[in-house]
Amino acid sequence: MANSTMESGVDPRARIQSQVEQSLRRRHAREKRFRRFGLTAVMLGLAFVAVLFVSIFSRGLPAFWQSTLTLDVRFDPAVLNMGPPPQQQPEESPRDFQQRLNAWNFQLTMASWNTILEDALIAEKPALEEHRRQLRKLFTSGAKYRLRDMVAENPSLIGQSREVTLLADAEVDVWIRGNIDRSLPDARLQLSPELRRIADELHEDGLLDVTFSTTLFTNSDSRSSPASAGLAGAFMGSLFMMLVVIVLAVPVGVASAIYLEEFAPKNRLVDLIEVNINNLAAVPSIVFGLLGASIFINWFRLPLSAPLVGGLVLSLMTLPTVIITTRSALKAVPPSIRQAALALGASRVQTVFQQVLPLAIPGILTGAIIGVAQALGETAPLLLIGMNAFVANIPTTPFEQSTALPVQIYLWQGNEMRNFFEARTSAAIIVLLLMMITLNAFAIWLRKKFERRW
Repeated sequence: MANSTMESGVDPRARIQSQVEQSLRRRHAREKRFRRFGLTAVMLGLAFVAVLFVSIFSRGLPAFWQSTLTLDVRFDPAVLNMGPPPQQQPEESPRDFQQRLNAWNFQLTMASWNTILEDALIAEKPALEEHRRQLRKLFTSGAKYRLRDMVAENPSLIGQSREVTLLADAEVDVWIRGNIDRSLPDARLQLSPELRRIADELHEDGLLDVTFSTTLFTNSDSRSSPASAGLAGAFMGSLFMMLVVIVLAVPVGVASAIYLEEFAPKNRLVDLIEVNINNLAAVPSIVFGLLGASIFINWFRLPLSAPLVGGLVLSLMTLPTVIITTRSALKAVPPSIRQAALALGASRVQTVFQQVLPLAIPGILTGAIIGVAQALGETAPLLLIGMNAFVANIPTTPFEQSTALPVQIYLWQGNEMRNFFEARTSAAIIVLLLMMITLNAFAIWLRKKFERRW
């Protein structure tokens, strides 16, 4: 046999070595292709994320700047002729004084604030006197209320002058910033030709300028004055909801996971519970909205559009995620830790809470905060519990009506003033993304901190 092999002229060792080398080359080629495919997939994903962020930020950042009119406003006593605010007399009852104060505030509200605004503009450009009736359209409707609040807070302003920066109307802002095609026919432009000319002149003179505005952060939504619309109400609503989720979903979810993973007996009932928890994690969020509307609003009679109800609905939605991530973190702890603690005489409870749980805390915190961040971006369940209602006030408690950032984005996206609210919608998305990035960064920081500690 050996002679036949030698006669054929093929060395068995060389043949085997050649086969091994070919196999290695094929394996190395597959590994290189896999690495290239993986790198291509990662780069493609990063490219899409970059395109998304660039698109959102390029559209949203201009919304932080807004057209404003800076004028020297004189609070003319001839126009504001309601006199000084009433003072309570020694013999006057609180009820009578309150009635006189309410009457004074009513006169203050009914004063001709548009005349004050018009006079301020005409004082800067006397040639505008012939267009007096149109000048009020340059200001947002909230401008006169701001002047009213200034006088209500400091009545001594009557008869004095103050330099005040006021928001321009949304249509004026769109025109000045070039968010509308100036070549459109007059019938398709909201501003009259005269007002457009006046706005351009004021802009050239520096009276009408585009400046950084904090309105987006300090005001709530507004329908009568779109230029004054802000995110303060939606931001506070989202903040209250996240507090409810953190207080309810995280402790309940972590406690449930600890029991199921460490203490629950292995039987059919526990298996059924585990299967249902895994199924609940895949249930569409809108189903939780229907459940919340049925239970919390129709049954428990909790207030409609309240952050408390939104937080309860989002807690139900987040609970399966917290349980699953917590159980995964507990399973990641080596069994030898449990065995060693039990061998040294520790009880089951001492082993779990003094040895296993501290090692699982980084994973538990990461999963919990990621679940909360996911709940922050939910919209569908909040629409079903009425949080898409218009709320003009900024909520101070979780029981007051409000909206939320995702819902506010949804409402602004459908607003008919697309050329004004498109940028504001992207700005609201930026605020929401920053909140989510902050929560995720906080989760990473906590994970690193507890990993170093333990």
